[in-house]
Amino acid sequence: MSKIIENVRSEKMMQEELENQLRSIAHIGHVEISVSNMEKSLWFYTEVMGLVLTEQDGDYAYLRAWQDFDHHTLVLKAANDSKLLRMGWRVSSLESLQLFEKQLGKMNIPFEWVEGGKKKAVGDAIHFNSPAGLPIELYWEKELFIATDPNIMSKLPSHPSKYTGKGVSPRRFDHVNIMVNDVKKEQEWWTELLGIHHRYYIQNEEDVRLGSWLSRTNVAHEIALMRNSKQNGTLFHHLAYYLDSADELIRACNLMAENDIEIEWGPGKHGTSGAQFIYVIEPSGHRVEIWTGGFLIFSPDWEAIRWDPGSGDLGLNMWGGKAPDTYFTYGTELEKK
Repeated sequence: MSKIIENVRSEKMMQEELENQLRSIAHIGHVEISVSNMEKSLWFYTEVMGLVLTEQDGDYAYLRAWQDFDHHTLVLKAANDSKLLRMGWRVSSLESLQLFEKQLGKMNIPFEWVEGGKKKAVGDAIHFNSPAGLPIELYWEKELFIATDPNIMSKLPSHPSKYTGKGVSPRRFDHVNIMVNDVKKEQEWWTELLGIHHRYYIQNEEDVRLGSWLSRTNVAHEIALMRNSKQNGTLFHHLAYYLDSADELIRACNLMAENDIEIEWGPGKHGTSGAQFIYVIEPSGHRVEIWTGGFLIFSPDWEAIRWDPGSGDLGLNMWGGKAPDTYFTYGTELEKK
């Protein structure tokens, strides 16, 4: 009898291991935010940033960068307040989505299954929150962007739309950054449940985690977690779009100045990722990072790099410019369900 029980346990362990391998995230897909001034924010994202407006439907606007292949990577919703509504992550397969549903049930994590078609361009999805309250969406299917406007149709099959040079004109959506009270706790949850790899982190003199950067793909990070210095809960710090080169970043600075958009910090260079950056505040109050460069990660056995207090300033800006206090204290709220 003990041999039979042992075999059953072994088979169960093998099944669980297989499910763990199949249950995986592919990449970050989009971010949804509400904006208190839709007219001005839409102007900022389309005319100043140069994103493509895929479509506008009632209170919603769906946007993408010129080489984002999906229907959208940014959703704006007209509202009274500016908040983070949801972060969308694509999983690696339909089976993976089903296995995440199963795992969330095992862990007694409340979730909602959203049928495909209820949300624009997105198939079946799972909605749930992280320990810090971050609203997460997992999905497998999403419509691709198909250019119908001759003015943005590209001659290149690898470009879903042409590079027009309108506004900042970033190549692609890059990442999000969130302020939380306990960075280490939140990072470990994202890594253990969702499999988002921990890439590098900063500790202070008291050995408290100040920031962690994570990604599922080979980019330096797709989500960053930073310590809320006020310790007053979770806030949305910024969304980011990627440019091809440093000269385009300087051009972006000029565009912001000409259009009365506040540059909160930069241009500078993060020593942690090697990326050059500026941070701006859009008309509805959300922070947007525009950046270029950054290292890529290909090693399957990568171990997170630790930045100690003595090198922390280099990590933030290796060129020496100090971040303003608002960078560590200001963020927009999360939508509470």
